[in-house]
Amino acid sequence: MKSGFINIFGRPNAGKSTLLNALMGEKLAIVSGKVQTTRHRIKGILTTDAFQLIFSDTPGIIDAPRYKLHEKMMLAVKEALEDADLALLLVDVNENWEEANQIFTDLHLKVPALVVINKIDTTNKEKINEAETFFRQQKYCHGVLAISAATGLSQKKFIKVVLPFIPEGPPYFDGDDISDLQTRFFVGELIREKIYELAQEEIPYQATVMVQEYKEKESLVKIVADIIVHRETQKMILIGKQGSMIKKIGTAARKDIEAFIGQKVFLELFVKVKPKWRDNELKLKEYGY
Repeated sequence: MKSGFINIFGRPNAGKSTLLNALMGEKLAIVSGKVQTTRHRIKGILTTDAFQLIFSDTPGIIDAPRYKLHEKMMLAVKEALEDADLALLLVDVNENWEEANQIFTDLHLKVPALVVINKIDTTNKEKINEAETFFRQQKYCHGVLAISAATGLSQKKFIKVVLPFIPEGPPYFDGDDISDLQTRFFVGELIREKIYELAQEEIPYQATVMVQEYKEKESLVKIVADIIVHRETQKMILIGKQGSMIKKIGTAARKDIEAFIGQKVFLELFVKVKPKWRDNELKLKEYGY
């Protein structure tokens, strides 16, 4: 039996969450075209008779955190560095390789690392080869994988490459577990994903979600959640004219939550204003950061 932690690192929007979901064959991490969508470390647990692989999606690495929230996100990255058996260094083939290389070098990894070149469906073979050659030359690199996490990933081939780096040992989690996080966490994330999809400008970055109630009843699950924002104007935008925006968010989130938990859901959303919550240590703790 092999068991180990395979932790994914990279810049914002490299595709870390998409890779985790593809490897798990299930949507655990929310995905958005906007940067800094992932705020927590999210573990996906893949167990067979031969191995247990714990994949971790981590927040995108920020050079200069601006808020206490950003600092908490970078602490999640640091924690993932400390318990990794293997690091997956994810890089968008179209981004600046020198900058990505500097970030990977600055991680000062103490474990083997594979560079995963993502989004190869968006460029040509020549550029992919150049990227592979560039990263193979780096000291931290123990191998290179070129993939498209969004358009097709062979889980079997990927695991065949990573498994030699994983130590032998008993599993860390029960075989039925797919994550160490509670269902309430994923419910909150699915609601937050809809804010990223439907709200504009700074609102997604200044909003968070608190699930206040999660009750399983005979015919459905009742969920009550608060959407926290910075300012009254943001609250009005999220509610929308005659409640149109909050209804859109709620309807879209409910469908995804029902698909995730496999049950009918009654979802009630409230929007609350908590000024400067991203820089408030007590609020951050209350909201799960």
